[in-house]
Amino acid sequence: MRWTIDFPIPVSASKISHESKILSMGSCFAQTIGQKMQDSKFAILVNPFGTIFHPLNLVDLISLSLSAEPVDAAKILERDGLYLHYLAHSDNREKSRDALIGSFHTKLQEVQATLLSGELLILTLGTAWIYEHQTLGRVANCHKQPQKLFTKRLTELKEMQAEMEAVLEKIQAQNPKLQVILTLSPVRHIKDGVAENQLSKSLLRVLCGRLESKFEQVSYFPAYEILMDELRDYRFYKSDLIHPTEEAENYIWERWQAVHFSPETQKSVAKIEKIKLELSHRPFNPATEAHRKFLQNLLAKLERLNAEFDFSKEIEEVNRQLRK
Repeated sequence: MRWTIDFPIPVSASKISHESKILSMGSCFAQTIGQKMQDSKFAILVNPFGTIFHPLNLVDLISLSLSAEPVDAAKILERDGLYLHYLAHSDNREKSRDALIGSFHTKLQEVQATLLSGELLILTLGTAWIYEHQTLGRVANCHKQPQKLFTKRLTELKEMQAEMEAVLEKIQAQNPKLQVILTLSPVRHIKDGVAENQLSKSLLRVLCGRLESKFEQVSYFPAYEILMDELRDYRFYKSDLIHPTEEAENYIWERWQAVHFSPETQKSVAKIEKIKLELSHRPFNPATEAHRKFLQNLLAKLERLNAEFDFSKEIEEVNRQLRK
């Protein structure tokens, strides 16, 4: 008896390796998959502007990075003694306007460098509902400002497609080798309404399909479909019934590896994950000789792997524990 649907995902011809320079931007899946790759020692820049849900907000940030234009200071606001920007998540906050401009500019430069010299861009789309400030135009985050300042609308497919195509063409012109993986966030935005969320996701899925058809360097990874159809059960959601559980995230990570990593890269990731598990070990009594021996063995493994991957911080931490 079958209790779940499983479906084949075509193996990517363009493999991700530890030599790849990667940028991951967008909704929650961009953060989740990006963090897992970062933990597995890939050279990846993960959501430098925080979680960004709408494709047109991603277009704004990518375009701003490619153009090297100055930060739009008109979209800076102050809240509770901290400064934020309407184009970014509230994780991007500073104690002064100048500090925020400086931080934002640095992140734009980092994104530009990765786009121009990197091998992979991961974009995760979360919603087709967008907020527009009555004087400043579209925003990525309302930052808890009065609702009367904004209007909310469902973006038309043709508008999203035109702007996404334009920015992908810019990227391709400046870095033809850059591959793009589109994903649709499996996190449901039920605050918009259940039916409204489904309508939004449907528009985004069609958008991904059209971009994949038009651009040779664009592919789609079905994170949304894996959770909706293969892991079709609320036990794979956290208590809010919106976000995937750790088990669901790990399953999608396994499918991601099978599609995008070579067997050699998968073996390297397995070694790194095993080391990470040992690093997370918390002894009952750290003062025992047995634990000291465990640390010495772990240090030897880290030093061997450090020739391939940067484990300098982990080596420093184990040495610190041994000096106690």
